[in-house]
Amino acid sequence: MNLLEVQNLNTYYGESHILRGVDLTVNSGEMVCLIGRNGVGKTTLLKSIIGLLTPRDGEIIFDGRSIQRISPHERARSGIAYVPQGREIIPYLTVEENLLLGMEALPGGLNKNKKIGSFIYDLFPILKQFLARKGGDLSGGQQQQLAIARALLGKPKLLLLDEPTEGIQPNIVQDIESAVRQIIVQTGIGVLLVEQHLHFVRKSDRYYAMQRGGIVSSGQTNQLSKAVVEKFLSV
Repeated sequence: MNLLEVQNLNTYYGESHILRGVDLTVNSGEMVCLIGRNGVGKTTLLKSIIGLLTPRDGEIIFDGRSIQRISPHERARSGIAYVPQGREIIPYLTVEENLLLGMEALPGGLNKNKKIGSFIYDLFPILKQFLARKGGDLSGGQQQQLAIARALLGKPKLLLLDEPTEGIQPNIVQDIESAVRQIIVQTGIGVLLVEQHLHFVRKSDRYYAMQRGGIVSSGQTNQLSKAVVEKFLSV
């Protein structure tokens, strides 16, 4: 059984038809990459999955049940975590306070969950050094690590990452790549990644390429052709 199954999804902004019959699956223990030029609907798809946008047609099945009619916070509680483009950490809260917010997705929320798992510091050692620092004082790469760590503290089954390496220095990109692969191996979660960085794309297991709101190519990432790379990635 697929962890996530998107079936014939059609999402609109007003009368603008953005997603056009999108079909996509993600399994537990794999990373699937969604590629395509800017403006083709990749972020719209992620927002449709988490419930920030309401598709007009189609179905989203997560962990064996349709989630069309449940709210975004219920989807988070059911095991879907989302790290948006731009990270959206809270700048005036400390690193520790930002991390604690991630546990709101756990049963009982923050009332019953106040201990940050040590696995977070194994994945992102720099965060332990900066627990008392304001989130807004971190570099872009450090903020991205914080955003991913915050999402993981909710112990999701599915992690959605929207261009996590955008504007980040190469050494931090490698740290993020390594951490994502490590968490997949350790926990068996599924990851749906929107990415333009070819090196990270090649770390994924499968890919879907989007154009004009639809899926136009898919397959194993190790078989990505030069033509597909040149057509759908900014390299």
